[in-house]
Amino acid sequence: MEHFHTIKSPGKYWLVDQLKKDGISKELYETSLHKLVKEWKSKEYGFISVLLEETSEAVLLDEGFKKVSTIVEYTRTLDNIEEHAFPIRWNNLSEGRLTDQDYASLYERCRSGSANKNKKQPIEEVMNSIKSELGPAWRDFCYSFTYEGETCGISIPHIEEGTTDEGRMFYFGVVSEMRGRGLGASMHLASLFLLKEKNATYYVGSTDTSNQAMIDIFIKNGCTLRDRKGIYRLEKKRK
Repeated sequence: MEHFHTIKSPGKYWLVDQLKKDGISKELYETSLHKLVKEWKSKEYGFISVLLEETSEAVLLDEGFKKVSTIVEYTRTLDNIEEHAFPIRWNNLSEGRLTDQDYASLYERCRSGSANKNKKQPIEEVMNSIKSELGPAWRDFCYSFTYEGETCGISIPHIEEGTTDEGRMFYFGVVSEMRGRGLGASMHLASLFLLKEKNATYYVGSTDTSNQAMIDIFIKNGCTLRDRKGIYRLEKKRK
């Protein structure tokens, strides 16, 4: 049974997320994590970032990890999400209204001034991660939103790898000049609708505990708190 979801970028990083499942003990998670970190240390990777329940953080701290921040996970079922008169409009990247570079620039605008504390990857690495995780049809999942003709943000709703119905958002963000106008909640609700169209039956979203604006959006759109996890990071020392 897989205990962690891992994204690997050869020579650059591993991104590791604990998969919470019933019936798995804390000790089993920690044993699996120790083996995973040992494997990473044997490879030529730049850094490893781990999302883990804080009750097990001693395992990582003993390995030399530094705690970056704490995130909260929210969830909701999607059975009662319906299409209605959204005040925003959306298009995905495969429609050709934006180039890949345009979308990368828009992504950069959305994460500017973010309250999240996790260290930002270069945008080129972010785009490569999207392509790697979402596969050849990755552009079908990359949405941009407009309000009264103005671009207001992006969302990347998809089905979590290894599942058939867990909806996630690889990224969700509002451009800085459009924040504080309630558009984020509308964009998020529309993204939940898009997830339902992709056959997701429930949604899991996360954000830094310092990002109260995103937490407020979760709550407004009917999500409930599921979990808290720490973000831990270790970089390989240069020889």
